[in-house]
Amino acid sequence: MPKIRINKRSIETIQCPDNGQKFYWDEQLTGFGVKATKSGKSFVVEGQVNRRRRRCIIGRVELFSPEIARKKAVSILGDMVCGVDPNEKKRNQTVADITVKVAFDQYFEMKSNLTESSKTGYRRACDFYLTKWKNKPIAQITGEMVLTRHREIGERNGKATANSTFRYFRAVYNFAVAINDNLPSNPVTILTRTRSWNKVPRRQSIVPAHLLPEWWSAVLRLGSTPRDILLIALFTGMRRNEILTLDWDNVDLLGRTITVPRTKNGDPLVLPLSNFLHELLTKRRQLVGNSRWVFPSNSQTGHVQETKKMTACVSAEINHRFCMHDLRRTYITIAESLDIPHYALKRLLNHRTDNDITGGYIVINVDRLRDPVERVAMRISELANGENQNYCRTGATQSR
Repeated sequence: MPKIRINKRSIETIQCPDNGQKFYWDEQLTGFGVKATKSGKSFVVEGQVNRRRRRCIIGRVELFSPEIARKKAVSILGDMVCGVDPNEKKRNQTVADITVKVAFDQYFEMKSNLTESSKTGYRRACDFYLTKWKNKPIAQITGEMVLTRHREIGERNGKATANSTFRYFRAVYNFAVAINDNLPSNPVTILTRTRSWNKVPRRQSIVPAHLLPEWWSAVLRLGSTPRDILLIALFTGMRRNEILTLDWDNVDLLGRTITVPRTKNGDPLVLPLSNFLHELLTKRRQLVGNSRWVFPSNSQTGHVQETKKMTACVSAEINHRFCMHDLRRTYITIAESLDIPHYALKRLLNHRTDNDITGGYIVINVDRLRDPVERVAMRISELANGENQNYCRTGATQSR
């Protein structure tokens, strides 16, 4: 049986056999391995319990990172040394022990790569909207209960909130089923079968062109941190959390790029800096000194976490309510008005082209985005300051 150093890269190189099964054992931790079959790959543990060999499936490699699987293997091997049969233990653990809260906790433990915004969404679904279910066995949640609670949340908290709550619950339940074979099928499927998902119209709100001068003036009257956050949002179309969690390691002032290593779709994003943003960030670097974060604060994370106060302040001043995502839509709307190529627009927003065969052949690197980014920045400045004003001079002056 081959031995390998089990990590993400080595697992990817393992070929699934057409028939039977093949085991790959870890070079460092005896008894920890990967089983490959025609249907996929799983982490396994093998050891002795009271002089009898026992093998236990930890779970499919898609569900666990190698690091987490290794820790679970150490724990299971320790139980074996103490005479605990992991398979018998698993059989004896009834589904009644798996409450909704436990299922969410297991999901968080295994999905260590969730973004902070995703974790917040899952926790809010469990702790606020499904709070009466938290201590119920997840196997007792029925389709009828899902329909009723979905309707209640929709009436009280909004249709979009109801949908998102049960998308979170569906993901957690599917994960629970993957590691507990005795659970019944996912009750959230009833929303699809009965066509009960709420129809939520896509938001179309932006900061309209005629209000941009007022918006611009109001933003420039803010403190340096909220001002720069809102300007970066308008001049890049980046998402709120991507901006708030920017650190200087991912800002290359010499190469004039911003890198977002973890985005909503999981793909990294590298954006060129317009002249306006290059000057803004150069001054911000001097302002914050040796701070790791572009937008440091005294919060628990060390960076700014909330934008509601700054958007509310500007909204009140211009008598037009907007949110951070409206700036993303404003950015791409202005870009589209300049006839920026379709695939460049998708790349600027970090939208995938997986389902587009032609898009899969087009490679748009950061240098190809520099001209579109500069054109969009100049148009934003023109709209905010007047058609005939010089962009570079105006941007340099106003960003101070």
